[in-house]
Amino acid sequence: MEAKFQIFMILLAVLAGTALLARRTNIAPAILLMVAGIALAFVPGMPAVELPPDLVLLMVLPPLIYSASVAMSWREFKSNLRPIILLAVGCVIFTAFMVAAATHYLIGLPWSVGFLLGAIVAPPDVVAPLAIARKLGIPRRILVVLEGEGLANDATALILYRFAVAAISTGLFSLPKATGTFAAIVACEILFGLAIGWLSLHARHRTRDPQIEITLSLITPYIAFWIPEHFGGSGVIATVACGLYMSWNGPLLISAATRLQGIFFWDLVIFLIEGMLFLLTGSQMRLVYEKSKAFPLQEIAFTTALVVAIVIIARFAWVYPAVYLPRILSKRLRERDPAPSWRVTFVLGFTGVRGAVSLAAALALPLALPGGEGFPYRDMILFVAFGVIFITLVGLGSGLPLVVRWLGVAKDSRREHIAEHESEIAARREALDAALKSLDAITDDRELSDEVVKLLRARHENRTNQIPASLDPASHDVSAAGTALTRELIAAERKFIHALLRDGKITDETRRRIERDLDLEEASLSNREYRKIPL
Repeated sequence: MEAKFQIFMILLAVLAGTALLARRTNIAPAILLMVAGIALAFVPGMPAVELPPDLVLLMVLPPLIYSASVAMSWREFKSNLRPIILLAVGCVIFTAFMVAAATHYLIGLPWSVGFLLGAIVAPPDVVAPLAIARKLGIPRRILVVLEGEGLANDATALILYRFAVAAISTGLFSLPKATGTFAAIVACEILFGLAIGWLSLHARHRTRDPQIEITLSLITPYIAFWIPEHFGGSGVIATVACGLYMSWNGPLLISAATRLQGIFFWDLVIFLIEGMLFLLTGSQMRLVYEKSKAFPLQEIAFTTALVVAIVIIARFAWVYPAVYLPRILSKRLRERDPAPSWRVTFVLGFTGVRGAVSLAAALALPLALPGGEGFPYRDMILFVAFGVIFITLVGLGSGLPLVVRWLGVAKDSRREHIAEHESEIAARREALDAALKSLDAITDDRELSDEVVKLLRARHENRTNQIPASLDPASHDVSAAGTALTRELIAAERKFIHALLRDGKITDETRRRIERDLDLEEASLSNREYRKIPL
């Protein structure tokens, strides 16, 4: 136990150092973490760290999916449901079939094994490409589609994976039965996820205690995921439905204290989970390397290169027709939703980075069939899955910033960012106007002292003055200068409060209350700080 704890602390230290290096070098943390994990795996004296597949599929995946779906806008998800389904369902099935066909005809794998391999490597990861894409300022809609695809494609892949494993184990497969089962799983999981979301949200609303509410929020994704998974579903769709329900209905039922504490709590949880996941994924290189010795190097290298090429080509082969063909066939769609440029579509196709879910699925393959014989091609599937993850993550992940800059996609989103900022300014002003009207109505209905009304109006006027008048650079320069000076004043207050504490003029409890107010004010400054519009 002590040795395991020491390994865990080493991994945490590597995670923190690698994340800092990623920020300094502007490289996606997922890439550096996986490389660091590979390096750790071959450090002399370092014990092998195995990644239990159940850890990813049952422990890690639920909070990742839930957190991403809560952060997702239900309105944007619904308005982009067609492209999301085309990618999360259509592209995954198409990629799995292409991998199966290529490995069957070029290598001689049985169709069932090829389709199993295809199901494992078909779903792209959402963490690494989105982390890069957000920094590059690509159009908002592409981010929404990528995020929505990442939420749902694991469900498609895991269901296909189970069908393929069952077909290999029993030798039986029925396409109509599999299709009906797939539709039933999707429908039942959506209803179950919505029910869990409703129950969780109303239970949290009744408790009115931030610590209990955050604890319930941590339990919620596991309930939404584990129960459908136990009965043969994927659990992913139910967790997504639950998260989207919370995202849409939560703002009016969750208290401010819970929301503030929950944001910091979930940010830390997701940072640790994602970081450890990529570290552990890289550390599996030692296990994969040992198992690969049973195969000729040339054979396994060719298979890996073939599958990598197929998953990359298949995504482009699916994305372009999926974007343009529906608009060619439907005039109504063409008028309502004009097609994006080929450059934006190319970026969408270039983001096919595979992640830890693929490796966990490969590791979860049974060691033997029901008859006692070994599971066919298990070790080869594991090596190829790891190779696809490493090559796509390092290759496509590192190349995405270059592709975005080369195509000038960020420049296309400048108008979109300007409109978003203008709508934010307008929304803030309209919300303050609504609050002022509410204050006038309250003043008329209740007997309030002049001092109270004066204090409330001064607060309202102060918040109004903090909103920039426009997007004019001069206005933002003034706002940025005011923000910087405010930070200096807050720092001066902190020093003075600390001096009072040191001199014994205030208690520690008093100091903590004052510091909390200063912390909230400084966090508010960060939230409304000027964000540069991509040029």
